[in-house]
Amino acid sequence: MEIIDMNLSETSYKRGRTDLALEVSERFEQDNVEVKGVILKETYHKNKEIKVTTVTVENEQGAKVMGKPIGTYITIEAPKLSEEDESYHKPLSKEIAKYLKKLMGEKKSEHVLVVGLGNRDITPDALGPEVVDNLFVTRHLIREYGQEFKEHNKMENMSAIAPGVMGQTGMEVSEILRGIIRETKPELVIVIDALAARSMERLNTTIQITDTGISPGSGVGNNRKALNEEGLGVKVIAIGCPTVVDASTIVYDTMENFMSDKGFSEDEVNNFIKEVGDMTIKNMFVTPKNIDEAIKKTSYTISEALNSCFCESLTE
Repeated sequence: MEIIDMNLSETSYKRGRTDLALEVSERFEQDNVEVKGVILKETYHKNKEIKVTTVTVENEQGAKVMGKPIGTYITIEAPKLSEEDESYHKPLSKEIAKYLKKLMGEKKSEHVLVVGLGNRDITPDALGPEVVDNLFVTRHLIREYGQEFKEHNKMENMSAIAPGVMGQTGMEVSEILRGIIRETKPELVIVIDALAARSMERLNTTIQITDTGISPGSGVGNNRKALNEEGLGVKVIAIGCPTVVDASTIVYDTMENFMSDKGFSEDEVNNFIKEVGDMTIKNMFVTPKNIDEAIKKTSYTISEALNSCFCESLTE
């Protein structure tokens, strides 16, 4: 097995954008490459039909190779996430809450700000605002009724906002959040966003939780200023679900499968894809036809996980 401590190959990077650390690590596995500074752990919960993969980027070397900041990336693969099955969604929301608490650490945050990123008028990008709509926010209640009310109802101070996108507000999300953080002083910020995946099978079936924050729009090549602890001054946890896949990925995979079936060698396939890479579809993304229903189900599951984390009385 080759051990690599530099960057991914040029060909690997051109095979579609992805926000999932898991998919980046899989590229190394396909090339029989071991990455220094990156630890991968997999757990399969057969009774829940859920697979959990934790990718830990330990140092700058691992971060350089992965193209991801140092931190922990927890990926929950749930094939029935977008289906109408309450018996599946309830344990899944508990699983999300469990790993969210793991990243929050032992110190419980008394005030959390949840941020729903994205444009609610574009369905594949509406996950964040939809999650915010389903949250049980408590900051105003605690301010009105006091500490005794808070303790009696076993709730933490949770506020939420869906700040929209720059095209709607004329402001960077980071600018809006810094103002809110300065005034409300949360100890933790949780950002929710739609992501891009490389694999069609992971659309609306995968949830990634990370303690590294997020760069809004990075999956579709529309990078905005990163939302992380360095930029906002408080700990940031990001939760995302892939809702789109780069159209060029579908083209690459189709050509690769066709040429492999016709007997072309791996090098010939890679060279051909590299040559036509700049000629294929650019800046186009594909989303499933059931995206409306999928966003509804996914947003509800994530919001239930957040509600259970910060208001225990809702789960009793």
